[in-house]
Amino acid sequence: MAAWPGHARNPVLPYPLLLIAHLFAAVMFVGAVFFEVLILGSALERVPAGVKRRVESAVAQRARRLMPWVLALLYASGLGMAWHYRAALAQPLASSFALMLALKIALALSVLGHFIVAMRTRGHGERIARRFQRIHVSVFCHMLGIVLLAKGMFYFTG
Repeated sequence: MAAWPGHARNPVLPYPLLLIAHLFAAVMFVGAVFFEVLILGSALERVPAGVKRRVESAVAQRARRLMPWVLALLYASGLGMAWHYRAALAQPLASSFALMLALKIALALSVLGHFIVAMRTRGHGERIARRFQRIHVSVFCHMLGIVLLAKGMFYFTG
């Protein structure tokens, strides 16, 4: 097993298995938010209001069924991976790797909070729709930061 900065030698679960699960769940979640924010949002502006509501309702219903499972896998595997780096996380200012990992975890926890708010904010109406759109854009921005930090952790270490 590769020795990355702060990587614990005694794994709870095999790190490669956690990594693969985390990557697949991240691709599903990031892809869904990417699609909703950058593609579906502008595409729905070009369809009649009745169709827009039906599509939004169908997408929301499917997301409420699927995304909790995707997020459960994403956060469970992330927690397992964080356990492997517990030594680095104990001193987040000791290295750029540890700092970026701590920031990535903070952003991920914020995304989880956004998701909980989104799941509890159900209903219809312009005010709810605007709040839901802001949540999606915020999660999208958080995820861009998470992806950049995830890649940067292994390239900008010191």
